[in-house]
Amino acid sequence: MPDRFLPPHGGYKKLLSYQRALVVYEATVRFCERWFDRRDRTVDQMVQAARSGKQNIVEASMASGTSKEMEIKLTNVARASMEELLEDYRDFLRLRGIEEWPKNHPYAKRLSELARTPGADYETFRRAVEHPDPAIAANAIIGLIKITTYLLDRQIGQLEKAFLEEGGLRERMTRARLEAREEQRRRGRKPGRPKA
Repeated sequence: MPDRFLPPHGGYKKLLSYQRALVVYEATVRFCERWFDRRDRTVDQMVQAARSGKQNIVEASMASGTSKEMEIKLTNVARASMEELLEDYRDFLRLRGIEEWPKNHPYAKRLSELARTPGADYETFRRAVEHPDPAIAANAIIGLIKITTYLLDRQIGQLEKAFLEEGGLRERMTRARLEAREEQRRRGRKPGRPKA
């Protein structure tokens, strides 16, 4: 019997991109509560961008079984949402005269180490993203956004490569049907006719 043409899908919780995007979302909600007036439109924009990054990874994963095109598109939307959020944090720093950490900053290096911790979640980064100094909190979240976008860039590259090698649903359906016909022919039956 040929392999199923619908591949396993929906395992987004195992994706590092999702795990980091979830931390970015939670950190952004808390950051906005602490450093912005509730009525500031920036709060909604930042929280929505963070949520969009996370949710589009979920939706892409769920759509992957039937549409590789949609999976790539939604993963790219997640990537764009993270870039939008990154710019909001950079605006926060710039408007307050705070420097963004360069990648060789000791705290940025420490953040990268923490990000490589197996099973890292919000608690792993809590001290940094909830730091009482907004310069440290914002820079820590910026670092997490950069890590997330890097992971999404790699993920998009892998999805493009897989699509070129394996095709989409139509190609898999056609292959599965041809394999089923070949199997029926080998068993001495005509396709579509019941056994006598």
